[in-house]
Amino acid sequence: MITPGTDRIGFVGLGVMGASMAGHLLAAGYKVGVYTRTRAKAEGLLGKGATWLESPAALAAASTCVITMVGYPKDVEDVYFGPSGIIQNAKKGSLLIDTTTSKPELARRIAAEAAKAGLRALDAPVSGGDLGARNATLTIMVGGDKAAFDEAKPLFDIMGKTTILQGGPGAGQHTKMANQIAIAGSLLGAVEALTYAKKAGLDSTTVLSSIGAGSAGSWQLNNLGPKMIAGDFAPGFYAKHMLKDLGIALEAAREMGLDMPLLAMAEGFFQKVCKEGWTENGTQVLYRLYEQAQGSAR
Repeated sequence: MITPGTDRIGFVGLGVMGASMAGHLLAAGYKVGVYTRTRAKAEGLLGKGATWLESPAALAAASTCVITMVGYPKDVEDVYFGPSGIIQNAKKGSLLIDTTTSKPELARRIAAEAAKAGLRALDAPVSGGDLGARNATLTIMVGGDKAAFDEAKPLFDIMGKTTILQGGPGAGQHTKMANQIAIAGSLLGAVEALTYAKKAGLDSTTVLSSIGAGSAGSWQLNNLGPKMIAGDFAPGFYAKHMLKDLGIALEAAREMGLDMPLLAMAEGFFQKVCKEGWTENGTQVLYRLYEQAQGSAR
């Protein structure tokens, strides 16, 4: 069991999600070592007692458990594999947890290579955005061995509210893909509903008060709808990361022989969003794309 004050948790990636997640572990009394490509992002945690490590390799060598929260599957590969990667440098018996939303196949590869090195690995992507990370209310979807999951569960309970073991390696990532597909459909519905309401000459906020309280209500509509109306496109979850996630989901669906027209449509919209240069905006910036299209149609 990983215990506060005794074992060190290594945390790689201190972006909009990772910094809060690592901070909760630190606040719970765990020794936390950190590494991120931009050291300035670690300063807040270092001021609270976290220890800086100069590389993923150094962090892995000094930790009992390593948690990663990076951006893209290529970033996951870079920190886990190779002579300077986590797997080659971690202590025997260490627990590796990747909370990045990544490819199911890559999660299975990490688990297999970790096992060869005498390590345990879990894929544990999260849902809840920056708000869920800050408030420790994330939903954590886990794939891997049950014994490793049971060992990690106290850590998950500190960072999130709902944690469920979905199956073997890769199952967490597949569950996250299902999550992103559902979000994409709900987001598209919210954007089109508010676009329709505005075009019809209705007061969008008043409409939202009605439809958000009924069977049309959803997290996307009720949380991102007000931001769309206000023109607030600050990121809770980056548009560029939604594009990445939908691309992974679409690739996995095609590998399974699934035809997913809504998923393909959503990916196409986010390709357009990113072509507009809105990669650093939140996913609600899709509303801006609709507004722009309506403006050009008039």
